[in-house]
Amino acid sequence: MGSTAPNILLILSDQQHFGTLGAVNERIRTPALDRLCAEGTRFDRAYCPNPTCTPTRASLITGLYPSQHGAWALGTKLPQSVPTVGEALKGADYDTALIGKAHFQPLASRPPWESIECQPTLRDLDFWRNFHGPWYGFEHLETARMHGTESHVGGHYALWMQEQGLENWADYFDSYPVNVARRGSFDRDGHWTLPERFHYNRWITQRSVEAIHRAQDRGRPFFLSVNHFDPHPPYVVPKPWASMYRPQDMAPGALTPGEHDRNPRHFAMTQQHDPDFQAFGDAWVHGGHSHLVDRQTLQRQMAVYYGMVSFMDACIGELLATLDALGLTENTLVVFTTDHGHFLGQHGLTAKAIHHYEDLIRVPMIARWPGRIPAARVSSALQNLVDYSPTFLAAAGLDVPEAMTGVNQLPAWQGAGAVRTWSITENHHGRRHFHMRTYVEDRYKITVYARGDEGELFDLQEDPAELNNLWSDPAAAPVKSQLLQRFLQATMQYEHMPMPRIAGA
Repeated sequence: MGSTAPNILLILSDQQHFGTLGAVNERIRTPALDRLCAEGTRFDRAYCPNPTCTPTRASLITGLYPSQHGAWALGTKLPQSVPTVGEALKGADYDTALIGKAHFQPLASRPPWESIECQPTLRDLDFWRNFHGPWYGFEHLETARMHGTESHVGGHYALWMQEQGLENWADYFDSYPVNVARRGSFDRDGHWTLPERFHYNRWITQRSVEAIHRAQDRGRPFFLSVNHFDPHPPYVVPKPWASMYRPQDMAPGALTPGEHDRNPRHFAMTQQHDPDFQAFGDAWVHGGHSHLVDRQTLQRQMAVYYGMVSFMDACIGELLATLDALGLTENTLVVFTTDHGHFLGQHGLTAKAIHHYEDLIRVPMIARWPGRIPAARVSSALQNLVDYSPTFLAAAGLDVPEAMTGVNQLPAWQGAGAVRTWSITENHHGRRHFHMRTYVEDRYKITVYARGDEGELFDLQEDPAELNNLWSDPAAAPVKSQLLQRFLQATMQYEHMPMPRIAGA
């Protein structure tokens, strides 16, 4: 691979609503992401292949859908035998590194599905001191696992805190083993007392800058995956970010009276105080609980959520400044996105759930590559994060393996028009009710469940707020029939065929 090979910088947040960019929302300040929007293209119809972490993150590095790569839900493991984009780029002399959150494996370990992203391994600092990869195609790895003050803290982040002089780092996080009487460290205003300089955002940024310098010293192009833990709950961040936004200025979403009357029964159950989601027979249903939260609490949560985004944005700005200082901006493809969305009161929902509204499955996305991707442009070309691996390979001038079922979006990124006419989001919580898929086109969106006769059909053109489910509307029956046919055809189009046909028989 010659010296003109582009660097690839993938910046990933965790559980970020598509509306939390300053470029589209005057209530939030994100100057670094706004810069990327001004210097690149913002895609306002980007979707995740699954609305939870592990499946989507595995799709990002494999170019396969969750039903194909094996990590079909949270609590599963991406088999290390599945080929990844990092391995393909390593073969082309790329320096590959992942800094921050990985979440390719479960928080438990059980033969033969061993996990290193689990306790007590996460707090076995001798293990992490001696392990930096290779792992899933990344030559260099520095990872941790928690969000905010969670007890999962450990890994390379804990080592870094010690190196920075914070020997009592564990005092700022929940105890392990978990003791409900010892929950992090907060001041009288409820703000996290962890000094900002020791926050994981600072660790991620410092190590990412070092990874860029390391690749430069080696004379190799880099593929660097920078993975932030925020703004995933819990809603905690140190000062000054914790008080950057006033709760009274926040405008959370809300339930529209009667909107769940036409939805499957589990939608209205979220508005009950003690709903029984286990009656559906699926275990560990994320979002399968009461979502009743008063407006003042939502405003407080939203203010901190915005502060978490702005802190992350400031660190992204440091990465962009590093590219500028090293003269790498022109030859670096920078892509920003998140693994899935987040509810901030919309439809009466909070955080993540099992409801495939746009707030959850649509994600923020920006791509910048000076001279190759149009600047200051907004594109409505459909995107799916499963397409990133093939697109990165195409950008590097490499062949896309036929085994990858994502598509090469480089023509769309470069302004040549849409590559996709549809996007599919999978969600599989078990073998009973909560196994569903959502099919999205330019105008319509339909969700089908593996069992039962319920579903959702929304006209995003006439009903962008998704308040009127047309699934059982007789007038929408012709559209529903056509969508179901195209939905089935789409699932056939992304069938996984890893073995090429090499003979007639």
